[in-house]
Amino acid sequence: MTKSPNDQPRADAPAPAQAQKPARPDVRFRMRIIQDGTIALGPGKVSLLEAVREHGSISAAARSLNMSYRRAWLLMDELNRALASPATVSEHGGQSGGGSMLTPVGEEIVRLYRSIEARAAAVCEAEIEALVKLVKT
Repeated sequence: MTKSPNDQPRADAPAPAQAQKPARPDVRFRMRIIQDGTIALGPGKVSLLEAVREHGSISAAARSLNMSYRRAWLLMDELNRALASPATVSEHGGQSGGGSMLTPVGEEIVRLYRSIEARAAAVCEAEIEALVKLVKT
Protein backbone atom coordinates (compact mmCIF):
# COMPACT_ATOMS: atom_id res chain seq x y z
CA MET A 1 0.00 0.00 0.00
CA THR A 2 1.33 3.47 -0.80
CA LYS A 3 1.73 5.71 2.21
CA SER A 4 1.25 9.43 2.30
CA PRO A 5 3.94 11.69 3.77
CA ASN A 6 2.35 11.39 7.23
CA ASP A 7 2.55 7.54 7.03
CA GLN A 8 -1.22 7.07 6.62
CA PRO A 9 -2.34 4.74 3.81
CA ARG A 10 -3.82 6.64 0.88
CA ALA A 11 -7.44 5.88 0.09
CA ASP A 12 -6.67 5.55 -3.63
CA ALA A 13 -3.71 3.21 -3.18
CA PRO A 14 -4.13 -0.34 -4.51
CA ALA A 15 -4.67 -3.03 -1.91
CA PRO A 16 -1.70 -5.30 -1.28
CA ALA A 17 -1.74 -8.55 -3.21
CA GLN A 18 -2.90 -11.43 -1.06
CA ALA A 19 -1.93 -15.02 -1.66
CA GLN A 20 -5.02 -16.73 -3.00
CA LYS A 21 -5.74 -20.35 -2.29
CA PRO A 22 -5.99 -22.27 -5.57
CA ALA A 23 -9.54 -23.13 -6.54
CA ARG A 24 -10.64 -26.72 -5.97
CA PRO A 25 -10.67 -28.66 -9.23
CA ASP A 26 -14.09 -29.06 -10.80
CA VAL A 27 -15.21 -32.70 -10.62
CA ARG A 28 -17.77 -33.83 -13.18
CA PHE A 29 -19.37 -37.12 -14.06
CA ARG A 30 -19.87 -37.67 -17.78
CA MET A 31 -22.38 -40.51 -17.89
CA ARG A 32 -23.51 -41.40 -21.38
CA ILE A 33 -25.93 -43.91 -22.84
CA ILE A 34 -24.55 -45.06 -26.18
CA GLN A 35 -26.87 -46.76 -28.63
CA ASP A 36 -25.64 -48.05 -32.01
CA GLY A 37 -22.43 -46.03 -31.70
CA THR A 38 -24.28 -42.75 -31.05
CA ILE A 39 -24.58 -40.92 -27.74
CA ALA A 40 -28.31 -41.30 -27.16
CA LEU A 41 -28.12 -39.42 -23.85
CA GLY A 42 -25.32 -37.56 -22.13
CA PRO A 43 -24.45 -34.38 -20.25
CA GLY A 44 -24.69 -32.10 -23.29
CA LYS A 45 -28.18 -33.26 -24.21
CA VAL A 46 -29.34 -33.00 -20.60
CA SER A 47 -27.96 -29.43 -20.38
CA LEU A 48 -29.76 -28.62 -23.63
CA LEU A 49 -33.03 -30.01 -22.23
CA GLU A 50 -32.60 -27.82 -19.13
CA ALA A 51 -31.94 -24.78 -21.33
CA VAL A 52 -35.04 -25.50 -23.45
CA ARG A 53 -37.09 -25.73 -20.25
CA GLU A 54 -35.65 -22.43 -19.02
CA HIS A 55 -35.81 -20.44 -22.27
CA GLY A 56 -38.82 -21.97 -24.05
CA SER A 57 -37.19 -22.51 -27.43
CA ILE A 58 -34.36 -24.42 -29.01
CA SER A 59 -32.88 -21.25 -30.51
CA ALA A 60 -32.82 -19.41 -27.16
CA ALA A 61 -31.47 -22.53 -25.45
CA ALA A 62 -28.72 -22.78 -28.07
CA ARG A 63 -27.76 -19.12 -27.57
CA SER A 64 -27.59 -19.60 -23.80
CA LEU A 65 -25.17 -22.50 -24.30
CA ASN A 66 -23.10 -20.71 -26.98
CA MET A 67 -24.18 -23.35 -29.48
CA SER A 68 -25.47 -22.94 -33.03
CA TYR A 69 -29.18 -23.44 -33.57
CA ARG A 70 -28.37 -26.18 -36.09
CA ARG A 71 -26.24 -28.09 -33.56
CA ALA A 72 -28.94 -27.78 -30.88
CA TRP A 73 -31.67 -28.88 -33.29
CA LEU A 74 -29.61 -31.89 -34.41
CA LEU A 75 -28.94 -32.91 -30.79
CA MET A 76 -32.65 -32.67 -29.91
CA ASP A 77 -33.60 -34.60 -33.05
CA GLU A 78 -31.02 -37.28 -32.24
CA LEU A 79 -32.31 -37.54 -28.67
CA ASN A 80 -35.97 -37.67 -29.68
CA ARG A 81 -35.23 -40.40 -32.26
CA ALA A 82 -33.45 -42.49 -29.59
CA LEU A 83 -36.43 -42.37 -27.22
CA ALA A 84 -39.68 -44.32 -27.22
CA SER A 85 -41.46 -40.96 -26.67
CA PRO A 86 -40.03 -37.50 -27.47
CA ALA A 87 -38.34 -35.36 -24.81
CA THR A 88 -39.51 -32.09 -26.40
CA VAL A 89 -42.42 -30.79 -28.41
CA SER A 90 -42.33 -27.71 -30.62
CA GLU A 91 -45.00 -25.23 -31.65
CA HIS A 92 -44.45 -23.62 -35.04
CA GLY A 93 -44.96 -19.91 -35.72
CA GLY A 94 -48.14 -18.25 -34.57
CA GLN A 95 -48.55 -14.97 -32.75
CA SER A 96 -46.03 -15.90 -30.06
CA GLY A 97 -43.51 -17.15 -32.64
CA GLY A 98 -43.63 -20.78 -31.55
CA GLY A 99 -41.28 -22.44 -29.13
CA SER A 100 -40.38 -25.73 -27.51
CA MET A 101 -41.09 -27.33 -24.19
CA LEU A 102 -40.17 -30.50 -22.39
CA THR A 103 -42.59 -33.38 -22.37
CA PRO A 104 -43.04 -35.44 -19.20
CA VAL A 105 -40.38 -37.78 -20.67
CA GLY A 106 -37.96 -34.84 -21.04
CA GLU A 107 -38.61 -33.74 -17.47
CA GLU A 108 -38.04 -37.30 -16.24
CA ILE A 109 -34.76 -37.57 -18.16
CA VAL A 110 -33.44 -34.39 -16.51
CA ARG A 111 -34.62 -35.49 -13.07
CA LEU A 112 -33.14 -38.99 -13.33
CA TYR A 113 -29.85 -37.86 -14.87
CA ARG A 114 -29.22 -35.17 -12.23
CA SER A 115 -30.26 -37.58 -9.47
CA ILE A 116 -27.77 -40.19 -10.70
CA GLU A 117 -25.02 -37.53 -10.80
CA ALA A 118 -25.76 -36.39 -7.25
CA ARG A 119 -25.98 -39.91 -5.84
CA ALA A 120 -22.79 -41.01 -7.59
CA ALA A 121 -20.93 -37.97 -6.24
CA ALA A 122 -22.21 -38.64 -2.71
CA VAL A 123 -21.37 -42.35 -2.75
CA CYS A 124 -17.90 -41.71 -4.21
CA GLU A 125 -17.08 -38.64 -2.08
CA ALA A 126 -14.05 -40.19 -0.32
CA GLU A 127 -12.56 -41.52 -3.56
CA ILE A 128 -13.17 -38.19 -5.31
CA GLU A 129 -11.40 -36.31 -2.51
CA ALA A 130 -8.47 -38.75 -2.68
CA LEU A 131 -8.19 -38.18 -6.44
CA VAL A 132 -8.45 -34.40 -6.05
CA LYS A 133 -5.56 -34.48 -3.55
CA LEU A 134 -3.41 -36.07 -6.25
CA VAL A 135 -4.03 -33.18 -8.65
CA LYS A 136 -1.31 -30.56 -8.71
CA THR A 137 -2.57 -27.16 -7.55
